[in-house]
Amino acid sequence: MLIDELHWSFVLGVVIVYGISQGFGVGLSKVSTQYYMKDEQKVQPSEAQVYSGLLQFPWIVKPLWGLLTDTLPILGYRRRPYFVFAGVLSMVAMLVLSLKKNLHLAFALLSLMAGSAGIAIADVTIDACVTQNSISHPSLAGDMQSLCGLSSSIGALLGFSLSGLLVRIVGPKGVFGMLSIPAGLVLLVGIMLREFHGHKFAYRGASEKFMDAGRAMWTTLKCRNVWRPCLYMYLSLAMSLHIHEGMFYWYTDAKGGPSFSKEVVGSIFSVGAVGSLCGVLIYQNLLKNQPFRDILFWAQLLYSLSGLLDMILVLRVNLRMGLPDYLFVVIDEGVHKMISRIKWMPLLVLSSKLCPAGIEGTFFALLMSIDHVGMLSSTWAGGLLLHILQVTRTQFDNLWMAILIRSMLRLVPIALLFLIPRSDPNSSILPEEMLNTKKGNDMLETGNLEMASLVDSP
Repeated sequence: MLIDELHWSFVLGVVIVYGISQGFGVGLSKVSTQYYMKDEQKVQPSEAQVYSGLLQFPWIVKPLWGLLTDTLPILGYRRRPYFVFAGVLSMVAMLVLSLKKNLHLAFALLSLMAGSAGIAIADVTIDACVTQNSISHPSLAGDMQSLCGLSSSIGALLGFSLSGLLVRIVGPKGVFGMLSIPAGLVLLVGIMLREFHGHKFAYRGASEKFMDAGRAMWTTLKCRNVWRPCLYMYLSLAMSLHIHEGMFYWYTDAKGGPSFSKEVVGSIFSVGAVGSLCGVLIYQNLLKNQPFRDILFWAQLLYSLSGLLDMILVLRVNLRMGLPDYLFVVIDEGVHKMISRIKWMPLLVLSSKLCPAGIEGTFFALLMSIDHVGMLSSTWAGGLLLHILQVTRTQFDNLWMAILIRSMLRLVPIALLFLIPRSDPNSSILPEEMLNTKKGNDMLETGNLEMASLVDSP
């Protein structure tokens, strides 16, 4: 149906950005980046934790990318130049990481951040295209979102499944070189995109639109029904400390630990992708009509308890129970990702209900940036915890304490559930005047977008 109504090449563009660049590409880059930091740059787990947080910065400024694509055309085009820029930026960054020998850590981090920025810019731009088509074809909005989610999930599953094998065959730097291919496909999307060309543009008007959007977002954030859920979302993520780099080093290097190979590490992440997809299906079919507070209470409680599975593994209790390391880790990863996704889904639905009319896309991007700030806080706080407990490349005696502290802190958001509205997902949260206002509707001047094929089509 999407191919018939929106042209097959639009579907191809969605699959390239969501499935290949964001899904498959991120699946490959996660494992390769971890091994690159551990084996090439020789950093400690706590340092790797802090450096991985830096990759969140391009996503934190996601509202800026959204405002640029909406209000600042380049050479008369609103979308094509941003796809081209995103593709070129990611391609150059990955090639630098792949080809440059003995790259200094600072330049390596800049390259990784540039690659992350390219993915973020392409993500915002394809979101704008999907939104425009959702407005012009409202009956297909659900199908388009399903295509986006399915492409991303399948791409991530394939990326994680192949990541360990590819890292073993060509090494982390070789995988970075391969990641220039998804970036090149994003560049191709920019070349293929056909959109209305605006011959005249008042750049003074762009600054006014920036100011109008800023004032509208600030007015919305001051609303009690908005800032309280935003505060909860930030705190719930910030209090869920991430110590994944410490666990990764223990998986691969610890004496007396599992000593997993690269292929095994990749397969573990692929099982996590399956668990995440199961979480989406469970929420969609069983939980989507339940009140926000009820879902978040049980999800947060289970999220805390599931974190203790890592402690069972690190203390080697699983071996005394007769459970092999790989089987236990696979179960742990699948359950953890499933619960994490179930916890995340109602927050996404809640975020969509906090967006006022006229600046829905930009404000939703702002809410997502708040979430990324929360993830950055949890990543850096987890790195600090690993440093305090002296968890290093070769010393893991206190890793179990980090796991215990993390699991206990995950219970704190339960006490903050009063910040979440009592309403269910089918109820409105914003005041009526914010839902009905038309202010800001001119923020996005939509053109007639479609994806044009490289050959003539009837």
